[in-house]
Amino acid sequence: MKSNNGSPVLIKKHHLEDWIGRIYTTFCVSLLVIVIVSMMYFVASKGLTTFIKDGVNVGDFLFGTKWDPNGDNPVFGALPFIAGSFATSLLAALIASPLSICAALFMNEIVPSWGKRLLQPVIELLAGIPSVVYGFVGLSVIVPLFRDVFPGQGIGIAAGSLVLSVMILPTITSIASDALSSLPKGLKESSYALGATRWQTIYSVILPTVMPSLLTGVVLGMARAFGEALAVQMVIGNAPHIPHSLFESASTLTSVITLNMGNTVMGSVQNNALWSMALALMVMTFIFVIVVRLLERRHRL
Repeated sequence: MKSNNGSPVLIKKHHLEDWIGRIYTTFCVSLLVIVIVSMMYFVASKGLTTFIKDGVNVGDFLFGTKWDPNGDNPVFGALPFIAGSFATSLLAALIASPLSICAALFMNEIVPSWGKRLLQPVIELLAGIPSVVYGFVGLSVIVPLFRDVFPGQGIGIAAGSLVLSVMILPTITSIASDALSSLPKGLKESSYALGATRWQTIYSVILPTVMPSLLTGVVLGMARAFGEALAVQMVIGNAPHIPHSLFESASTLTSVITLNMGNTVMGSVQNNALWSMALALMVMTFIFVIVVRLLERRHRL
């Protein structure tokens, strides 16, 4: 029997809305899982074809230093590209991490609150700039500068790392700033009550407390740098060899894939080798995600 306030009708309506929400959420999550698993299967099947069907040795592919897919005896050594990707990502993280952490400390611990409201949107705006703009600025400004100051043509690992360091700056800064702003106020007040100065509190209390979160930001920044293609491609030179200097032309996994994928025949050995590089990129992405999860678990403990 229906009551005066219509509560049974409201209860049925709430149940219906709850079921609709559950079905919609389940569909979205299932679709997301299917897409991710399909992408993983597609890239893995294409990448493993190089070794299973085409007979390319895994050791020669990972540790070979010569890349000559068009020769009489095609050689697929991806070590120069793997080394270039790691070199640019690590150097970019080394450049950007101190700047990002200092910027986050400045916004949260030094400048007044109005300064953070002004500076944080400016830093986050860097994340919205297209990568081709970063590459063009690097090609127009950084490469000529390096050409005039250092030996070589200006293109190489150093130019690519400098461009990448600016690109990952917002990622590390935002994560570091969020970690610093989430600290309990009593932590700093207790340090000040014991007679510590601001810098002693930052160095001895704040930084050790948020270190797992800071490392998480650095790892995510490296993952962002590792997968960048266009900006690095414009300033690194794209030479298939291991450079002996930061100012020599080099190449990365992403740049060689974007340059050659459209010029190969689907199913050919060279095309499958490019898919093997994509598989290596995907594996490295998973490793970065696992490292981030481990750091987050350490932070919770």
